[in-house]
Amino acid sequence: MKRILRSKYPPSPVFIFLVVCIMVSFCGCSRNKKYTGWAVTGGGKENLRYSSLKQIDTGNVNKLEIAWIYHSENNDSTAFGVMECNPIIIDSTLYGVSPKLKLFAINAATGKEKWKFDPSDSVANKRWHRESVNMNRGVAYWTDGNDQRIIYTVGPVVFEVNALTGKLVTSFGKEGGIDLREGLDRDPKDLFVVPTSPVMIYKNLFFVSGLTGENTPGHIRAFDIITGQQKWIFHTVPYPGEPGYETWNDTSAYRRMGSTNSWAGFSLDEKRGILYAPTGNPTNDFYGGDRLGNGLYGNCLLALDAETGKLLWHFQTVHHDVWDMDVPGPPSLITLDHDGKKVDAAVQTTKTGLVFVFDRVNGKPVFPVQEKAVSVKDAVLGEHLSPTQPFPVLPKPFSRQILTENDLNKLVDDSSYQDIKRRFNSFRYEGMFTPPTEKGTLIFPGYDGGGEWGGGAIDPETNILYVNANNMAWVLNLVKKTSSEKSVMTNLQAGKLLYSAFCMSCHGPELQGGGDYPPLTGAEKKYTFAKFNELLSTGRRMMPGFNQLTKEERAALGSFILNMDTEKEKTYKGPSLQKSGMVKPSYASIGYNKFLTKEGYPAISPPWGTMTAIDLNNGKQLWQIPFGEFEELKAKGIPATGRENYGGPVVTAGGLLFIAATADAKFRAINKRNGQILFETDLPATGASTPAVYSVNGKEYVVIACGGSKWGGKKSDAYVAFSLRVSPD
Repeated sequence: MKRILRSKYPPSPVFIFLVVCIMVSFCGCSRNKKYTGWAVTGGGKENLRYSSLKQIDTGNVNKLEIAWIYHSENNDSTAFGVMECNPIIIDSTLYGVSPKLKLFAINAATGKEKWKFDPSDSVANKRWHRESVNMNRGVAYWTDGNDQRIIYTVGPVVFEVNALTGKLVTSFGKEGGIDLREGLDRDPKDLFVVPTSPVMIYKNLFFVSGLTGENTPGHIRAFDIITGQQKWIFHTVPYPGEPGYETWNDTSAYRRMGSTNSWAGFSLDEKRGILYAPTGNPTNDFYGGDRLGNGLYGNCLLALDAETGKLLWHFQTVHHDVWDMDVPGPPSLITLDHDGKKVDAAVQTTKTGLVFVFDRVNGKPVFPVQEKAVSVKDAVLGEHLSPTQPFPVLPKPFSRQILTENDLNKLVDDSSYQDIKRRFNSFRYEGMFTPPTEKGTLIFPGYDGGGEWGGGAIDPETNILYVNANNMAWVLNLVKKTSSEKSVMTNLQAGKLLYSAFCMSCHGPELQGGGDYPPLTGAEKKYTFAKFNELLSTGRRMMPGFNQLTKEERAALGSFILNMDTEKEKTYKGPSLQKSGMVKPSYASIGYNKFLTKEGYPAISPPWGTMTAIDLNNGKQLWQIPFGEFEELKAKGIPATGRENYGGPVVTAGGLLFIAATADAKFRAINKRNGQILFETDLPATGASTPAVYSVNGKEYVVIACGGSKWGGKKSDAYVAFSLRVSPD
């Protein structure tokens, strides 16, 4: 280049342009070399969900076809169920988890099984594991020379499995596993902790938190990969003397408060050794009279020193959350071009549809965040809400923020419209942070977003965020719990109090269930008391275990739920429900209930699901489309309405977004430049998960786990991989 510039004849502008293009192309390939694989859930520890592969592009994506299907439960329909796993690919081996939480390794080019590990066969599992939350969103891989391990969780157990053989690494923990109920400074037998997101690995440490029960703290912990020894713990509800303790107007909160957990998983700045952890709200989800104050570190993004667990910075996205607005996914770590400077940023999407962008080193917002006044009037007795909540000035929210009568569903007939109009006017609604009430409060964008655990995808070449969202209104009803206790009561009377304390928030005051939670009416036809007692101990799917209940309390609860005539009138002889605090707090939700029309459609106008592109350099929205559809509405000539969706997108250098996620059980490829759908096909069942993009022997594949969803409909055990159709010679 120097010789050219010193030449007697200067190069032509066209020649210079070509040379620059070649150099940029070369530099881009070098910079994005690490994005060619999928060795970590989310595509990398930065959680960008980006692939630099571009063999499949906007010009040939219509030639996609199924490359292979792997039935992770051997096509056993009795074992079908929701799979949220984003698999990883190491060399040419794909690792994933079945609906029954069996770990498997398959050939990533053919889908042929190499080995399968069934945790129910392990010695460690027989000691600790019970059927609990059948959910797993990924596994982790660690290697040191010939020592290669897969780390994954089943119930409260972290297992380490030899990545080559599928055998337990018995030198880890006790016979290959560690019990996460231990080391939390409480009685392990009373605790319920079930990580659903994969652990994060840094050097010879892995980090874990997870879904917890109402009385189990969600503390974040580091463990030694080789031995399983706990190395540090960060208290998400601070202990006396720790920063944040003063934000609880209760000196005993650290001893009794549960949740406040990082169930959504982690991101890692490996170069700096910074772990980023989003957290959910403290217990109780919907009434804060028993946890006054802003309550750090609930609803926060935390930045922790990965070596020590020391807090580097935090930001609370919702103060004193009583709307179940957990931070739903780990942040994406990206370098922005902002105001003429390079900024290493952490990008956090939320259930509220707001996007917070922070300098990932010091936690300062890249775009201004304003504390705005919100409604606090006429909250229920004992509640003290925060008078302000944080709102970023930019980016613009990616989901709808306000509902009015004009936003009700007009696709239904007049009688149905009048019904939803009447109900809408009966609810309390003053925006996103309306105080929960006994008369009914609308929650919008909804318990499941805005953005959900699938998160968004970011193209590091353009710094454009692509994020799918739900726009669904839900109804929150509080009921006052019975707080009186007779000195002598029957099992039935005690059972009703215990049901109010532990079960009503999900299954409703009349055992009617709602949303994702089944009714308990007629439970005596399904369960003997022995089976019911086992269920209380182990939990199941979204239900935690209640090991803290005594034998007498279980009998009382069973007499009520199972309608046990032989037990109802017996005198309750268990511990005092008043003194133990079992009947606190004094209000509870009656369950998760969507605001729907008589026909079962969302009661608000579409779109009910969206996909949005946002330029993170300047915070501007580039495009938004409805995402998902109802076939029957489409047949009537109604344009795409969007649908509920869980799971996330992947963005590629080929100009594409790959995503399943929607309740319509479709798999789609979308043009990332304009939102045009270029490819669409049916899956065996809903893919409520995030795809993985990888290459084997020079061929690009896209794989998705499609086990079905909590909306009902078809179930499966299938992982489906797509690749380009090979043209005949």
